[in-house]
Amino acid sequence: MSETLLKTPLHALHLELGARMVPFAGYDMPVQYPLGVLKEHLHTREQAGLFDVSHMGQIILRGADAAKALESLVPVDIIDLPVGMQRYAMFTNEQGGILDDLMVANLGDDTLFLVVNAACKDQDLAHLQTHIGSRCEVQPLFDQRALLALQGPAAVKVLERMAPEVAGMTFMQFRPVKLLGEDCFVSRSGYTGEDGYEISVPVQAADALARSLLAEPEVQPIGLGARDSLRLEAGLCLYGHDMNTETTPIEASLLWAISKVRRADGARAAGFPGAEAIFTHQRDGVARKRVGLLPQERTPVREGADIVDANDKPVGKVCSGGFGPTLGAPVAMGYVDNEHAALDTALFAVVRGKKVALKVSKMPFVAQRYYRG
Repeated sequence: MSETLLKTPLHALHLELGARMVPFAGYDMPVQYPLGVLKEHLHTREQAGLFDVSHMGQIILRGADAAKALESLVPVDIIDLPVGMQRYAMFTNEQGGILDDLMVANLGDDTLFLVVNAACKDQDLAHLQTHIGSRCEVQPLFDQRALLALQGPAAVKVLERMAPEVAGMTFMQFRPVKLLGEDCFVSRSGYTGEDGYEISVPVQAADALARSLLAEPEVQPIGLGARDSLRLEAGLCLYGHDMNTETTPIEASLLWAISKVRRADGARAAGFPGAEAIFTHQRDGVARKRVGLLPQERTPVREGADIVDANDKPVGKVCSGGFGPTLGAPVAMGYVDNEHAALDTALFAVVRGKKVALKVSKMPFVAQRYYRG
């Protein structure tokens, strides 16, 4: 089985660092290093963690019509996305379900830079080529570029030593930066709720850059285990778990990600797949929605656990859950019937036949610390 797994350009480095490797989205990926998930998580919150996210898909769109073309596939304002900025977006289907979520950056010169999820990248590429390939150039960079995430309060101090200009960037800014003499793209963003950067680097330079960053005293390598607990504390969705093709952005509590100009009353309303279904959900409400859940006991509540009310009536399902090291307590997200979605609603998760008390909670569970200048 393991022979069929793909490897990122940092695979040898992970083994050298003593990582425990697991299959993830078709890749052999580090789930943790000798430090362990708990300490990796806390180190990222306190200092800086380096994540290998090279399994993600990087795609370039080029051409005078690129922004308008991409806007026909997402409920997001791409046409007015300023040069040097990136935005969170979603591909939707004709039913309003979410095909994937992605980041879109405007590089200028009629060029957009996309980062899509690893498990969806081949279908996303086909989706782009099928629907807008005649309107702009769609160029996958899957084998050409690696992706590193440097996350945590010390990230700016660390990266500034290599490229002083990154210190002046604010959350969601995106720019070309030379690192170790190589042409990289750097965004001030990430998936942990912390300040930090994501760095697209040519494949052949990825190992040298990772080693250089790891040589800094503030930086530790961080695996998928802590990546998951960090994003869960930050209330961030994981595609395929917290949203999928059966979920609309309204059900997923992602209305904020639908640009005002693309909403039903916006200047460029609709014009994306599933617009009517999404607008109907926005107008009439939804039967179920994603909420934060705080277990009231020490028992972690995992994905797939049934959620019931005080009378044991099923009212939903947990979509993500685990232990939140920063909180020092379990955290979870789930889909519940709309009438049970209000803050502080008391519910129960069924874990191995036992009821664990839950409370509907606001998210993020841990305050986000993005640098907005």
